[in-house]
Amino acid sequence: MLKNRLTVAPMTRVSATEDGLATNTMRRYYARFAAGGFGLVIAEGLYTDLSHSQGYRNQPGMAEDKQAATWQAITDDAHAHNTRMFAQLMHAGALSQENRFRSWNVAPSPIRPKGEQMAFYYGTGAYPMPVALDEAGIAEVIEGFVAAATRAVHIAGFDGIEIHAANGYLLDQFLTAETNDRVDAWGGTVASRLALPVAVLRAVKAALGDAIPVGIRISQAKVNDYLSKWPGKQSDAQAIFGALADAGADFIHVTEFEAWRPAFDGSTESLVKLAHQYAPGVPIIANGSLGDAARANDALADGADIVAVGRTALANPDLPTLFESGVAPRPFDPAILGPIADVKDSEICLALSYKEQG
Repeated sequence: MLKNRLTVAPMTRVSATEDGLATNTMRRYYARFAAGGFGLVIAEGLYTDLSHSQGYRNQPGMAEDKQAATWQAITDDAHAHNTRMFAQLMHAGALSQENRFRSWNVAPSPIRPKGEQMAFYYGTGAYPMPVALDEAGIAEVIEGFVAAATRAVHIAGFDGIEIHAANGYLLDQFLTAETNDRVDAWGGTVASRLALPVAVLRAVKAALGDAIPVGIRISQAKVNDYLSKWPGKQSDAQAIFGALADAGADFIHVTEFEAWRPAFDGSTESLVKLAHQYAPGVPIIANGSLGDAARANDALADGADIVAVGRTALANPDLPTLFESGVAPRPFDPAILGPIADVKDSEICLALSYKEQG
């Protein structure tokens, strides 16, 4: 049970050590959200294996016991404030910008990703052409998620797991027709393209048991293609959310750029509302420009159980307190994420000054 319906969304902050260990800077960064009253904090995407999953320089990992152990103090801090923490587990696939274990990227199919690498995550130029995963590689992906989830719970002390199948990373690459032209069991129909996210979800749930919530994050947009939409529109939404519910998802985290807007041209329902409709009984986390009380309430009215905020949380680590007192959130300063999106000492000091003023 969470103490409120506000959560910090996962945000990549490239502030770990080169070998993926969480740092004291990261500990202070996460502690301010717990101290600020959030009921749940979802950690940034953690890479899952020592092969192809790493996406960014200084990204934290959950691929080794020593990496997991560095998160124990962070989750302890959250628990001291009665805040829960979930670990988001991700495999970057074709969108990997730096990987210290391999010199080539993998994907469902050998299709070069759109756009260019993100400079604020140390990227430059076009994404490289990836290599298609074979059956052994797919099995390695699934095993990596399972092993990382086990470490996250039993070593790092996380309270739940979010599987990252959104924003254009590997599991979303399998789901997306433009990046998956396979003709085997992992490609073709929506159900076949969803097979890998479902297999990962089922495997992690089987490994952790019913006591640990295991959910999945879903989006249409990608970090390299913000305008992406599911071609089958509402029928795709029905197939995707229904399959995730049938696979036993304990929650579905829906993220859109502006979560309250209609999901598709010619319709009125948001993706949050469609998730609520097609995954009945599954708790829904809504994310996407919901940082003011009116927008957050719109998402709750559409069927969300929890509202996740990202940029607004960076500017307002005490957002639950502000909402409770009726105070408008402070505006987000884009300089927080530039020129590199790492956690800055000035950012943490500003958050501490807010606490002192309160």
